[in-house]
Amino acid sequence: MSRIKEKFTALESQNQKALIAYIMAGFPNEKATISTIRGLVKGGADIIELGFPFSDPLADGPVIQNASTISLQNGTKIVKFFSLVKKIRKETEIPLVLMTYTNILYHKGYAKFISEATKAGIDGFILPDMSIEESKEYLQAAKNKADTIFLISPNTSKTRISKISKVTSGFLYLVAVYGTTGVKTGIKKYSIDAIKKVKKQTKGKIPIGVGFGISTPDDVKKYINAGADAVIVGSAYLKLIEKTPQRNLESKIASFTKSLKKQTIK
Repeated sequence: MSRIKEKFTALESQNQKALIAYIMAGFPNEKATISTIRGLVKGGADIIELGFPFSDPLADGPVIQNASTISLQNGTKIVKFFSLVKKIRKETEIPLVLMTYTNILYHKGYAKFISEATKAGIDGFILPDMSIEESKEYLQAAKNKADTIFLISPNTSKTRISKISKVTSGFLYLVAVYGTTGVKTGIKKYSIDAIKKVKKQTKGKIPIGVGFGISTPDDVKKYINAGADAVIVGSAYLKLIEKTPQRNLESKIASFTKSLKKQTIK
């Protein structure tokens, strides 16, 4: 059983839902990433999504694009990223998901990349631009090694949700709002309706994680009350990292994480 599946199983037995935190590796530097991870673990985050920077991040809003640019300028490369993951693994067994774009894996070769990533300590992958029609080689390479987390949106058809949920493992990522990440538009009725629709269709076979535009404890509570099994917070963390001095980073991240995690406990 993967670390991700184990985590959801443990949370269910404790009547809790998952708090998933997204951060960009190497933003604004490696030292800050390590401090942030420590703060996330201390604050009670359940799963961490580690972003690997990409030059053309289509699904990302300005906050994540900026973090990606700074990370690239700092020389974040795959070898450096895997080294960072190994350092994290020396301190914690928290499930780690790599979020990046398909080309990064394709360039090295799916099998080779996934093998190196899982050896370093990565438990799953989120590739926003990976379509199920082109995923055969990727899925084959990840089989029995790592979870493959696919995305759906509020207007994804029932037929497509059925196809996607068959190849998704770990959890199914429901994009809460239309548009890119980090755009705070308030919680929409269509987002709540989408959670209920997907939950009804998947019948509890796969946890549903909701992300994009979630930044406050109140947001977390509303999505959990609507039936989400996990909430994903990203841009709010990056903004906090950007404005917090290094010496205070771990404690600030821990405090913010605690405030979010509190809302996932029934």
